[in-house]
Amino acid sequence: MSASVDNVIYQLNDDVYVKAGPNEEHYIGRITEFFEGLDQGSYFTCQWFFRTEDTVISPKLLNVHDRRHDHKRVFLSEERNDNMIDCIVSKINIIHVDPNTAPQAKAQFTKDCDYYYDMSYSVAYSTFANLPADNDGVSSSASSNISDDAIDSSKETQLPGFHASDAHTETASLLDLYSGCGAMSTGLCLGAALSNFKLETRWAVDMNEYACESLKYNHPRSKVRNEKAEDFFALLKEWNALCKKYIIQKGITSESEVAQSLTDDEDEPLSEDTYEVEKLLDICFGDPNSTGQVGLWFKVRWKGYDLSYDTWEPIDGLRDCPHYIKAFVERGYRENILPLPGTVDVICGGPPCQGISGFNRFRKHEDPLKDEKNKQMVVFMDIVEYLNPKYVLMENVVDILKFADGFLGRYALSQLVAMNYQARLGLMVAGCYGLPQFRMRVFIWGALPSMVLPKFPLPTHDVVKRGVVPNAFEQSVVAYDETEAPRLRNALFLSDAISDLPEVGNDQPKDVMDFIVGPKTEFQRYIRLNRKAMMDYSFDGEADSGESKLFDHQPLRLNDDDYERVQQIPLEKGANFRDLRGVKVGINNTVEWDPDVPRVLLSSGKPLVPDYAMSFIKGKSLKPFGRLWWDETVPTVVTRAEPHNQIILHPSQARVLTIRENARLQGFPDYYRLFGPIKQKYMQVGNAVAVPVARALGYSLGMAYLGRLDGDGPLIKLPKSFTRTSVFSEGQDVDMEEVFD
Repeated sequence: MSASVDNVIYQLNDDVYVKAGPNEEHYIGRITEFFEGLDQGSYFTCQWFFRTEDTVISPKLLNVHDRRHDHKRVFLSEERNDNMIDCIVSKINIIHVDPNTAPQAKAQFTKDCDYYYDMSYSVAYSTFANLPADNDGVSSSASSNISDDAIDSSKETQLPGFHASDAHTETASLLDLYSGCGAMSTGLCLGAALSNFKLETRWAVDMNEYACESLKYNHPRSKVRNEKAEDFFALLKEWNALCKKYIIQKGITSESEVAQSLTDDEDEPLSEDTYEVEKLLDICFGDPNSTGQVGLWFKVRWKGYDLSYDTWEPIDGLRDCPHYIKAFVERGYRENILPLPGTVDVICGGPPCQGISGFNRFRKHEDPLKDEKNKQMVVFMDIVEYLNPKYVLMENVVDILKFADGFLGRYALSQLVAMNYQARLGLMVAGCYGLPQFRMRVFIWGALPSMVLPKFPLPTHDVVKRGVVPNAFEQSVVAYDETEAPRLRNALFLSDAISDLPEVGNDQPKDVMDFIVGPKTEFQRYIRLNRKAMMDYSFDGEADSGESKLFDHQPLRLNDDDYERVQQIPLEKGANFRDLRGVKVGINNTVEWDPDVPRVLLSSGKPLVPDYAMSFIKGKSLKPFGRLWWDETVPTVVTRAEPHNQIILHPSQARVLTIRENARLQGFPDYYRLFGPIKQKYMQVGNAVAVPVARALGYSLGMAYLGRLDGDGPLIKLPKSFTRTSVFSEGQDVDMEEVFD
């Protein structure tokens, strides 16, 4: 079929400009059908292309931070609608380019076209992806510049050069940025193992020394670096240069040659004031001695001195010791102490964006990236661009989609797409994957065009709904369609998670205890599994000798005044400071002092009911000294355990929830041990990604890496084994899903 507009003949599959509104650029579309309407008018159906600025990436982001989008690049969508024939403006030349085409070749292919497309775009889950296998990817005007072999590799079920049978032959490497104590990478590795894919946290980076200690204990084979992400990025570039200098250009020298060269150096006489290097132990970029001298440093072991005399020395101070530098670089290269570009399979991380916090009175609405507190998002993307991993997974708070019209969330997608990554954004709720807390977070996938873009795992559990989703991203909430009636498992509550833990007092000094009773619920049975049963290979599959112990079951010790207050909070559902003597609830649910009760004092002489509790949120809050209850869920596990402005009291004990109780609400296995002062342990748990959510994502990642995902949709159902705990009973594996249903 064809149609004529202004004496120009248009055919099916022609790409065209379509009239837009006043002062708007013409729309871009493909004619897929001509038809006559009921009004005898002539119409056509148009399949739409999206310019970059028409997608979730807003126009103000197009030139941010030097990664510029190509103005010729458009994205093919599945969106179609009907239009009057006279809306057609003119034909245009749009060609399809294989997304794996090198930049130089792409520039050559596209120099004579109006536009080109190499990916599809869908509003649902803000998805930029390789074209579906059933899309021929070629318009009527696309065939002239590129051979058939160079077009549309996505038509093949198996990606070119990718063989699913080869993907699991070696362990895939993971770099965990802003790692905290390692919850996200732990969950990803557990979930990957469930898909028969082995993923290992090879490197981790975090500023918090205690979080690094926790991660190192639980992932002993990981190279854990306690430093700023920007220093780590600078170190990566310096390390790459050293490897090129000593290894890639000259080849790796044998151990014997290095030993001989070091022996030759020893023959040279040394002055009495000269210390002799024995070996180099470590490398960093920054200012480890706090001298104001920022640069590349080596940690030195001096000959004749023990480790207490080890020092950090700048590389300029070691210019007379090139053989020692060479030996360190060669050893580090062999041991893979730092990632090099192209050697990382997966990067995950949650760059902090404190500049958008509601506690920040000076938030920059016009350009949040001008706030130094949001710069880690830029650093994260810089590291991704430099290392060019196969996969990226970024996590963050929902505020990145709320503040400044979702600027930072859009920025993250923009950067990935500009780097030629496929990308997909989803909002996931922790409670939907078997936890008694709500906790909604944003996750963004990135995948090289040569890889399969992971899907978001659908919920396994019902959940008590809380929170508000930004309207612009309401199609990104990971959930079943409202028309579906999935068989979800029941929502979990506080009792499911912590009812088996022994009673402890306000002051509990032991960080290692024995369990007193066995698990009472399926959740408890699972969370108590050892590493081997949970398919955690961080210890080479061997169980740690301390796994049968209960770690970190310690509450924050309340001061005497707060402890006296907590002892007077009733042991009943909904109890809080309003139940204390002298408080009266007035109109509009606002608290006020009871005029008939004199101000009650504590043993210290301070008031039983503090003024800040009465004035918190203008007297309407139920949170100060609030008590949780067994049949409730927790909105979000937080980083601080003080009861002054949050509901964190144990249901039946006069204390706040312990570190382990909070860790259970986050899905940490009981064998996962934490280090540092008690307040630091609370911070590590509160800042963590919920482990079951990361585990679900890890399963999807493994399936994508192995090329086992079916269909082009954005969602995947998790296997029954995800919520199944096998227990040994009379020689049989019992499916706890059946037992507890």
